[in-house]
Amino acid sequence: MKYWKSHFVFNKSERNGIFVLIVIIVLLQIIYYSDPFSASEESISEKEAIELKSFQSKLDSLKNIQGNKDTIYPFNPNYLSDYKAYRLGMSVEEIDRLLKYRATGKWINSSSDFQKVTKVSDSLLNSISPNFKFPDWIKATSVSKKSSFTKIDINTATAVDLMQVKGIGESLGKRLVKYRTLIGGYRSFIQLQDVYGLTSETRLELESHMKKIPQNFSKHNINEVTVIELSEIPYLNYELARALVNYRILHEKINSVEDLIKIEGFPVDKIDRIQLYLSFN
Repeated sequence: MKYWKSHFVFNKSERNGIFVLIVIIVLLQIIYYSDPFSASEESISEKEAIELKSFQSKLDSLKNIQGNKDTIYPFNPNYLSDYKAYRLGMSVEEIDRLLKYRATGKWINSSSDFQKVTKVSDSLLNSISPNFKFPDWIKATSVSKKSSFTKIDINTATAVDLMQVKGIGESLGKRLVKYRTLIGGYRSFIQLQDVYGLTSETRLELESHMKKIPQNFSKHNINEVTVIELSEIPYLNYELARALVNYRILHEKINSVEDLIKIEGFPVDKIDRIQLYLSFN
């Protein structure tokens, strides 16, 4: 009994050491269970990683779907389904016109044919027509027709005539004719730059299909013309015509285009068009 008792009898120094040891053990236990980098936290991080990976997969899937939606692959418009046509931005009426036309057994052989049949806007046609894919024999026929194309007079051409040119639809064809009427006929191809919606590429294509414009039209003598006659010239108005005549009276004569530029408010950017109507004799 004395032997067992001796193992539990400690002096003061030993008791202090045991107490300190117990305190250290307790502190270590507290730190272990409160450590932010403990095993429990690692398990939470692993769970979050799985959720993040799942979310990323869904996001990638959505991106792929979006990418497929925006991509337009080459297609033959003769076989355009109503669903795909709708996805391209065509209205129900435009789709019905296309389907009705194809039901008659007729074929669309060019972008201009497509617009004539469906009556889509110029903007939509320009957006989807680069993706049109026609058979090689149609392309060969188109080249042959272009080489034998008879040039026409831009001042007598109808809207339908102008629509034979690549890039010109019904709206643009009518706009070209309307502007021609407004200015009293085209005197130069440079005036085509003032037609809204006519791109430089289409303008050059149009010029290649047109005859040269005869330069036999009459011009007003800048030093003899009246205010009323000047005001009737395209690109000028009554106020500008009066300012021009006042400048002529003040300086006795207008000798060149450089004199016109000195007049306040004169449309310098239109000087090349205005010269088509004036002479400086």
